[in-house]
Amino acid sequence: MPLPIIRATTILAVRRNGRVAIGGDGQVSVGDTIAKSQAVKVRPLKGGRVIAGFAGSVADAITLFEKFEEKLDRFPGNLPKAAVELAKEWRSDRVLRRLEAMLIVTDVDHGFMLSGNGELIEPDDGILAIGSGGAYAQAAARALVRETALSPAEIVKKALTIAGEICIYTNTNITVLEPTA
Repeated sequence: MPLPIIRATTILAVRRNGRVAIGGDGQVSVGDTIAKSQAVKVRPLKGGRVIAGFAGSVADAITLFEKFEEKLDRFPGNLPKAAVELAKEWRSDRVLRRLEAMLIVTDVDHGFMLSGNGELIEPDDGILAIGSGGAYAQAAARALVRETALSPAEIVKKALTIAGEICIYTNTNITVLEPTA
């Protein structure tokens, strides 16, 4: 009998007016059971100048965060180059290719969604979403960006709350981070 699927998370990043915020819900589900309700899936990197979030396997995501920080050390202050280099290594390395996670990495100037399939996407509108409730959070964030003057952090919180009200694998225990100056 196969093990139940672990579904862990919704991550949303919003860039607006020279500011950015990233947030994630706290739910981890195993099959049709909530295993944890207050997980933290977003974290600051490089002293808080870069913020990141993950969806998928925790151990795999931690490995990817470490690899990404190595790229940031190699290319200081150049988030796009670090993201490209991680995506290339992730896609070509036989061990990394098996990692089951997706990342959003962002600073005040750039934001990227990365996956082991070779995706490296920087959206035109500054809104990035991954995970089980990602499409719901992204739709809510787009509406809020178009129709309100809210800050990125406020948009992330409200959009993730909406996703948590719709997606059974997302809750409303939300963590929101903004980069430090």
